[in-house]
Amino acid sequence: MKNIAEIRADFPILGRSVYDKPLVYFDNGATTQKPQCVIDALTEVYTSYNANIHRGVHYLSDMSSEAYENSREKVRSFINAGKKEEVVFTSGTTGSINGIAFSFGERYIKPGDEIIISHLEHHANIVPWQMMCERKGAVLRVIPVNDEGEIIFEEYLKMLSSKTKLVSVTQVSNALGTVLPVNEIITAAHSVNAPVLIDGAQGIQHGVVDVKIMDCDFYVFSGHKIYGPTGIGILYGKEKWLSELPPFQGGGDMVDKVTFEKTTYNELPFKFEAGTMNFTGAIGLARALDYVMSIGRIDIAIREKYLLSHATERLSAIKDLKIYGNSVRKIPTISFLLKDIHQYDAGMILDKMGIAVRTGTHCAQPVMDRYGIDGTIRASICFYNTREEIDILAGGIEKVISMFA
Repeated sequence: MKNIAEIRADFPILGRSVYDKPLVYFDNGATTQKPQCVIDALTEVYTSYNANIHRGVHYLSDMSSEAYENSREKVRSFINAGKKEEVVFTSGTTGSINGIAFSFGERYIKPGDEIIISHLEHHANIVPWQMMCERKGAVLRVIPVNDEGEIIFEEYLKMLSSKTKLVSVTQVSNALGTVLPVNEIITAAHSVNAPVLIDGAQGIQHGVVDVKIMDCDFYVFSGHKIYGPTGIGILYGKEKWLSELPPFQGGGDMVDKVTFEKTTYNELPFKFEAGTMNFTGAIGLARALDYVMSIGRIDIAIREKYLLSHATERLSAIKDLKIYGNSVRKIPTISFLLKDIHQYDAGMILDKMGIAVRTGTHCAQPVMDRYGIDGTIRASICFYNTREEIDILAGGIEKVISMFA
């Protein structure tokens, strides 16, 4: 693994200042910063071979199409999918979940059927299923969580039955950092023949993801969470499911033959890629995955475990600071509140110190309701952060507390 100075030099924005203070960026759960190689990849597309994919016979279109399909293969390899036809490009995690919720609902769901999610979900893995349940007369069931922010697995097992038609859970809680036991969740769901969708938005960047070992039926994530561009995401689906599901968008390139009487659809994965896809984003995402591989996913996980340990120790020692989400299995995300200080006030003062944290409900209002609070301050850390930055955050929090004393 590169030393930390070399790693930080790969990310141009980390060298800037905010309010005349060096930027300390702890909002990686919302979006990660981009290495220069990803920025260069996007520039290269627009300056060297920008042309629409799949439809042209000219040189630039061939180059663009080849780069796009090579990117699909990069994603396939990164998550260890069986075939690149099982990798569908989308606009992001939200787009992927909405697509499956619509298609799966249209094909398989009847009144009285049940969909299971957890209490830890991001709104993107709640609302699409609610909409589908309202449309189809199905029932949404929710796995409860304990005070530590972990799902109560025994309660999940009790929910599973012949009525369970799909389980959709996050790999990692964006609000608390809790890592869910997805392998066990999937095995249990499969025992009642229910497929499983895993929301990997907060999991893909923090370790090795192997969809074969996981045995999930669908896995979704966003490029901008793993050092890639915005507006690009992945829907992985087992071939047997993608072959049976109807497309969730219609338009160009997803068709085989169109007449006014009937339309037939293209083969996988193109059946699910309607219109001009974000091919530049796909190419940028592939470059981001190359970068992560060059650093080493195991090395990233080890470094982030060290940073989480230091951050937990430093913040836990601060009087009047309470951490929410204390699972033994966590990514380097710490959600906390300061006694008698509103999270927005604290967040804005930290910002004036050059420290970027996230405040609010983190698009996970049910999690906040579980704890009887209206939001938290969230510091989400990744491998390019440093021990010294964590110390700056701790010092900044202490200054905030002293200001309100």
